[in-house]
Amino acid sequence: MLKTIEVTANYISERIKGEVEVGIILGSGLGGLVNEIEIATTIPYKEIPNFPVSTVDGHNGTLIYGKLGGKNILAMQGRFHYYEGYAMKEVTFPVRVMKKLGIDHLIVSNATGGLNPDYKVGDLMIISDHINMFPEHPLHGPNINELGPRFPDMSQVYCKELRDKAKFIALKNKIEVKEGVYVGVQGPTFETPAEYRMFRILGGDVVGMSTVPEVIVARHMGMKVFGISIITDSGVPGEIVEISHEEVQEVAMRSEPSMTLILSNLIARMR
Repeated sequence: MLKTIEVTANYISERIKGEVEVGIILGSGLGGLVNEIEIATTIPYKEIPNFPVSTVDGHNGTLIYGKLGGKNILAMQGRFHYYEGYAMKEVTFPVRVMKKLGIDHLIVSNATGGLNPDYKVGDLMIISDHINMFPEHPLHGPNINELGPRFPDMSQVYCKELRDKAKFIALKNKIEVKEGVYVGVQGPTFETPAEYRMFRILGGDVVGMSTVPEVIVARHMGMKVFGISIITDSGVPGEIVEISHEEVQEVAMRSEPSMTLILSNLIARMR
């Protein structure tokens, strides 16, 4: 694992020829943030040694290096999902590589189904915590001490300082944001009404098919994490309608400008 991470990180380092401060993982329909980046280098995933390849519409499969908010950033335009058939170590491998490249701050975004009746389609939610419902854990197996501890603490997964800064930015720009708990599930099916009710009873505010594995691995390595969700459909009883992946992407793209404004300003304020 360590050798594989090193090989991939060295390849990317040679291609970008510069330091990186912030890593970003963009979810379904959320690749438009790339338009705000002063792009220096783009690398298709298929060219990167040991990298998986995105197989889902709305995930372009490109690694982008450039400047955003005055910081050098590395953005994944498209992520990898457990439901695609990848093992958790493959899903989270890019986060390991980011850390090897010197990145200490990770931003994750996603499209989600709303569980909280106070939320509506198109809302933004800052992630304060998560519930892991995936059937495989990304840290399952022998621990590599050079990467992180055997039993990493998860009491403060999503950095409070970054969440507070993001809420201030949203308030200053008159953008309404929620803050709540993300439930991570395997997918690829959208949830049944009974599953939506169950996840709400468990304490979830939104549900999605990504993010949690990447965040666990980031925290294993001591990275600071900020997560934000766009609510693209409703799982609230009485509001549930048939939904498609294309509709999820459309809603995500409509709400993306507000998310982009928050993220670019947040990156500018990172220390």
